[in-house]
Amino acid sequence: MWARAGSAAQDAAVVDIGSNSVRLVIYRLEGRAVWTVFNEKVLAGLGKGVHSTGRLSPEGVAEALSAIRRFRAVLDAAEPEQLFAVATAAVRDSRDGGEFVQRILDQTGLKIRILSGEEEARYSALGVIAGCPHAEGVAGDLGGSSLELIRIGGGEVGTGVTLPLGPFALGAPADINPGQVRKLASKRLDEVADRFRAETFHAVGGAWRSLAQIHMAMSDYPLRIVHLYEMSARDAVDAARFVAKQSKGSLERVPGLSKKRAETLPYAACVLEELIEHLGYERLSISAYGVREGMLFEAMASKLRTLDPLVEGCAALGGRQGVAEGLGAALAAWLKPALAALPPVFENGRDQVLLEAACRLADVGARLHPDHRADLAFAQVLRAPIAGQSHPERAYLAQAVHSRYGGGAAPEPYAVRRVLTEERVARAKALGLAMRLGADLSGRAPELLEHCALSIARGRLTLAADSAWADMLLGEQTAKRGQALASALDLQWEARAA
Repeated sequence: MWARAGSAAQDAAVVDIGSNSVRLVIYRLEGRAVWTVFNEKVLAGLGKGVHSTGRLSPEGVAEALSAIRRFRAVLDAAEPEQLFAVATAAVRDSRDGGEFVQRILDQTGLKIRILSGEEEARYSALGVIAGCPHAEGVAGDLGGSSLELIRIGGGEVGTGVTLPLGPFALGAPADINPGQVRKLASKRLDEVADRFRAETFHAVGGAWRSLAQIHMAMSDYPLRIVHLYEMSARDAVDAARFVAKQSKGSLERVPGLSKKRAETLPYAACVLEELIEHLGYERLSISAYGVREGMLFEAMASKLRTLDPLVEGCAALGGRQGVAEGLGAALAAWLKPALAALPPVFENGRDQVLLEAACRLADVGARLHPDHRADLAFAQVLRAPIAGQSHPERAYLAQAVHSRYGGGAAPEPYAVRRVLTEERVARAKALGLAMRLGADLSGRAPELLEHCALSIARGRLTLAADSAWADMLLGEQTAKRGQALASALDLQWEARAA
């Protein structure tokens, strides 16, 4: 009854030929859960000079062809079930883009699809939705040559626009004149401002991911995960202005920032500042998902696209690490009636989603050393590459799993306290204790939970078992687990036959 649902795992690969980078990514797809298993890129700079010469950079063409020939060898060995190969703005806008694509076909056998600006915007928006289904606002994908803007909401995408606002279209890699770049960006954004105003801007692209990493360092932010990292408009503008003032030499000294990225990042910073000013965004949310993930998302069966990526990702991770198949779904169903009696600590019904996700992780420490299980599980969950969760939700799930395995103080208290309120920390601990009770009570056998019920009413936490199964309530450990949960919720504990 409680077998874990999901499709058989398969691999999919994307060759992505952008204006700045050429990349091969191989993914493992487990239903709605998407894992990156190989990722290699070359900053070829194909788009350098396209807007002045009309042709791809000769050096970039040579670097790109070399990289794609290597990618072909990797693909021949990996043999993914699905393969997507696309090119974007530089190839699309150049006079010799068709010739370049033909050379790739002749040398590697790869047939490259050149995306239109509208297609690129749509796939970028689908990628944002794949990584955060409840995303609302405007998605903006900044590549080497272009910026794609498209409105998103309710899991749907609107019509998009492509603007020549990538760094190469604004003069990179030449030394930047911030005033001139902002003036040009302002002029181009004024033409579309009324169509793309929103509260939240979902930023896609390597340049803005780099800018977010710099902001994390500036603010001493402990959870160095780019996906769904959020900044207020004011913080984003401050970070953008800081970057725009830096010399190439200064940026090259930033850990993890390549020399080629340092040449283009000030341009991206100026564009971001103008976006916020002209389109009135109040917050910036970074998406690590974009065109590549959007293509994978579109190719999924419609049934899979409706599933929650957080719950499915946790189910895949928990199922791989655990030994009790079906425990997570059974625990969630068992705990839901009782925990629904508690006031929510998240908005928009997220408490129920997080309950489902946490329970899928209830067996994630099964194969870890018992003396270190709580801390190891905490670290794994906090930084797991699972989509669909904000940073507070990451910390909440990690704290819940830590408590599920009997952990005391969280191993990274600063990270937890930086992103979680005291109320959410307390609820996460209680959720972990509830999972611990259910897992130990049932011996991790999901079927046993069907013979008992947990409820909260009139200041009491009650565990009631069917009369024929009353013996399952016996034992010191069950009482200990129940009393610990009741204490965390400031309730009285009772165990009885129904």
